[in-house]
Amino acid sequence: MKIIPAIDIMDKSVVRLERGEFGKETIYSGNPTMIAEKWKASGADLIHVVDLDGARLGRPINLDVVSEIAKNVKIDIELGGGLRSEEDLKNAFNSGTTYLVVGTSAVEDEVFCGRLIEKYKDKVIFAVDARDGKVATRGWKKVSEYETLAYAKKLEHLGAKKIIYTDISRDGMMTGPNLENLKSLLGSTALEITASGGISGIEDIKVLKGLEKEGLRSVIVGKALYEGKLDLKEAIDAG
Repeated sequence: MKIIPAIDIMDKSVVRLERGEFGKETIYSGNPTMIAEKWKASGADLIHVVDLDGARLGRPINLDVVSEIAKNVKIDIELGGGLRSEEDLKNAFNSGTTYLVVGTSAVEDEVFCGRLIEKYKDKVIFAVDARDGKVATRGWKKVSEYETLAYAKKLEHLGAKKIIYTDISRDGMMTGPNLENLKSLLGSTALEITASGGISGIEDIKVLKGLEKEGLRSVIVGKALYEGKLDLKEAIDAG
């Protein structure tokens, strides 16, 4: 089970939000490249980068920061936040990313979603961001009509291979992952699933490790790292 450290970028700095709420950010560093190097030195081979400004405004804002990381740190990058057109995806790939995470545009446009799957295969990962059991979009500010499981099954039917499941109510709160919903997704689809949101420490990693046999492929860790509640090397060893 892969452990993926998160780097959320806003105003060129590394921050963490609570439940995705802008205005409730904590700034941890003004140097995202240095943080990426730190996570690499701890054993990470992939980082999860979120362009929070992009998610809020609906277009990539921090590709220059991503490019700087890619040029200076030899580590794979999966990037999400504001990627809502093929031009956005092209520019993001050109910035040095390995994988792209698409949320809003895939939920709102099935044709576009299918085209991305056909063109990029598993290089595009789809975000399934859940708020009260439904899929949220547009920087988590809008709730779609899709139930979480129904949307995941739709993605699988369209040919998607990978999703990131985030329980928004847990994100940035360090209250533990939503195991019930995660198990439901794992038991109902053959998608490769990454769990995100709520990780509070090494015990959560050990619990999630038990779901690996059910199809859990990876876990994104964020605030617990930045708050010193979780040691990345220990988490990678436990995964």
